[in-house]
Amino acid sequence: MDSIGVLMACPMSSYLEQELEKRFHLFKFWQFPQKPHFLREHSGSIRAVVGNATAGADAELIEALPKLEIVASYSVGLDKIDLGKCREKGIRVTNTPDVLTEDVADLAIGLCLAVLRRICASDKYVRSGKWKKGDFKLTTKFTGKTVGIIGLGRIGTAVAKRAEAFDCPISYYSRTAKPDCKYKYYPSVVELASNCHILIVACPLTPETRHIINREVIDALGPKGVLINIGRGPHVDEPELVSALVEGRLGGAGLDVFEHEPEVPEELFGLENVVLLPHVGSGTVETRNAMADLVIGNLEAHFMNKPLLTPVV
Repeated sequence: MDSIGVLMACPMSSYLEQELEKRFHLFKFWQFPQKPHFLREHSGSIRAVVGNATAGADAELIEALPKLEIVASYSVGLDKIDLGKCREKGIRVTNTPDVLTEDVADLAIGLCLAVLRRICASDKYVRSGKWKKGDFKLTTKFTGKTVGIIGLGRIGTAVAKRAEAFDCPISYYSRTAKPDCKYKYYPSVVELASNCHILIVACPLTPETRHIINREVIDALGPKGVLINIGRGPHVDEPELVSALVEGRLGGAGLDVFEHEPEVPEELFGLENVVLLPHVGSGTVETRNAMADLVIGNLEAHFMNKPLLTPVV
């Protein structure tokens, strides 16, 4: 298979790069500044694209690669892939579900604790020497807080399971109520936000869920409420979130994702009720390697005419 051209859309994993280079003819897209020229020169040999949450395969790239057969996403999210164009052209699509569920759910709970207990601010307090001048102010407990989850899929369910261990009542919003689900269902995000202390975004990014967190939802969550986003940045109307936090209309936020990554609104940097992470939900060695193995497994299965491991299209 070493003659098969595979285009890696952006840097994502040194382990994945090494494993791809062992098996395929790997092209690293970011190393070619003249991308139109590169695509014209190599369009006949590239049969696979490997993308992630940052870069995938849009309609323009797909059209430029007439021999493209499969897009393998090193991510569970598919918002960087034009799925409609892939279906139209018969291009297979895979992602990496399940293997990252536990890490992302762990991080969601970590963000809840970090925001409510001001863990980052407390750490800074000690390092700056302020503890010598007096105790840190009291914070808010997590145990028993009502948790609302947007999207009760794999990750949302894993978050709910963890929050239950803290005696948190769980409620959720999804397009439809889940049959046989023990958690309380709300038919709108505003109703969910009005009835929880902590609102966690865990749904896929689609045109319908873009800016699902808007001013109305933020105001419903209120000055004692906390927003946790471990989904995608564009789920949140970021200027509205910033203004609510700065004005004190929202109690706090824990954010692993942002609308224009890696750009982050500087107004958030000085707020101790906000915890900012650089999109590291699945960022452990164990999980990233498992994700890479799944990408490799899907590519090998496709080119050996075997069933895909995690097909989407």
